[in-house]
Amino acid sequence: MAARVVAAGHRVTVWNRTLSRAKPLAVRGAEIASTPAEAVRGAEVVITMLAGPDALKSVLIGDSGMASAMSADAVLIEMSTVGPAAVREAVTVLPKGAQVLDAPVLGSVPQALEGTLRIFVGGEPDIYERWAGLLSAIGDPNYVGPSGSGAAMKLVVNSTLVALMSTLAEALSLADALALDQRRVLDMLADSPIGTTVRSKRDHLDSGRYPPRFRLELAAKDARLAVEAAEGHGRDPRIARAARSWLEDAVKSGYGDLDYSAVIAHVRGRKPLA
Repeated sequence: MAARVVAAGHRVTVWNRTLSRAKPLAVRGAEIASTPAEAVRGAEVVITMLAGPDALKSVLIGDSGMASAMSADAVLIEMSTVGPAAVREAVTVLPKGAQVLDAPVLGSVPQALEGTLRIFVGGEPDIYERWAGLLSAIGDPNYVGPSGSGAAMKLVVNSTLVALMSTLAEALSLADALALDQRRVLDMLADSPIGTTVRSKRDHLDSGRYPPRFRLELAAKDARLAVEAAEGHGRDPRIARAARSWLEDAVKSGYGDLDYSAVIAHVRGRKPLA
């Protein structure tokens, strides 16, 4: 994502807690900062893409956090999947006058490389219009409403993703119990309402290998955020709770760094191949 912003002609300073992940961007023309504060000092726009609410909080207000170094007229574009509550909290620690767009993305590594991520944007319409061109370097920005709406939309969308993957896992587990041939089962399911999920992960299922496109531990975090948001608004997310349970169990089994479709191997009792 940062590489695409650099390629679009913007002056970019990057920071990553793992320096080796930032170094390749220096070859492309980005500057590398040693702290979040150093990275954002003097910037018109600050983009965060982090693992979750705790990481966002740490980068904002931790040692050498960016909130203290941001300009009062800067814009924070928060692209992590953290939920609307974390976005609201971020607003409270920024300099007075700073603006926020919450803009989480749908897609994984291939879409990030191609610049085809779908971006859900919440915030003031004029701020969105001003920076939509920048976001277009990363993917397809879609304005969905006032502040927090982008973060909320991402929880809604991801709640369906984890539910579908858990449903596919249970369906294949049932097929195993009924002694059905996996190839024939997948052929049938590929033309069913769950077909998109089957087709997108069939290479993993056929090979028994689950290289990460969307890490399972992040999917478990997203499921937890969706459940918390639903319960916090008086809803009863029974399916989301079940999906969260399967994903968290798979993380405990050591599959957290694999693709989130590895939950299928966990539910079926099949250890992923190395």
